[in-house]
Amino acid sequence: MQPVKMYTTEFCPYCVRAKRILQAKGVEEIDEIRVDIHPQERIEMMHVTGRRTVPQIFIGQTHVGGCDDLMALDRKGGLDALLRGTAA
Repeated sequence: MQPVKMYTTEFCPYCVRAKRILQAKGVEEIDEIRVDIHPQERIEMMHVTGRRTVPQIFIGQTHVGGCDDLMALDRKGGLDALLRGTAA
């Protein structure tokens, strides 16, 4: 299973939804970076992703995007392969 990193805030329903989707796929550990507690991390997130909103999800070295992007990837059948590290 590829490592998962997610930029989040405490009261973010999209963050909660994304975590539930990942956990349902068997992800046991998410490196959660709280940008509401660590503002410098938000600056880093914006620099790396070009986005301001949370969640911002990385699986391995791949930037998936936000919760809607994660759900779209799952609908297309690509999430499982990306988590396993076998995505083309």
